[in-house]
Amino acid sequence: MGLFPNADEKAAIKEMKEADAALHANQRREEKSGIRHETPEYQRLNQIANEKAARVPRMYGGTKKGR
Repeated sequence: MGLFPNADEKAAIKEMKEADAALHANQRREEKSGIRHETPEYQRLNQIANEKAARVPRMYGGTKKGR
């Protein structure tokens, strides 16, 4: 286990950050529109963000244990 991410981890980190950004942008749009519940679109984006985070080790902001 190294201190710096390898190429695969870097790609997974980038994908995770993009998924998080899409989720949060959607959340801001929905809140601005007055939507206060989880819509199907929010749930879809949240599922994608969770799947991407599961591929990234915790030390890089994900939820994967170890390498």
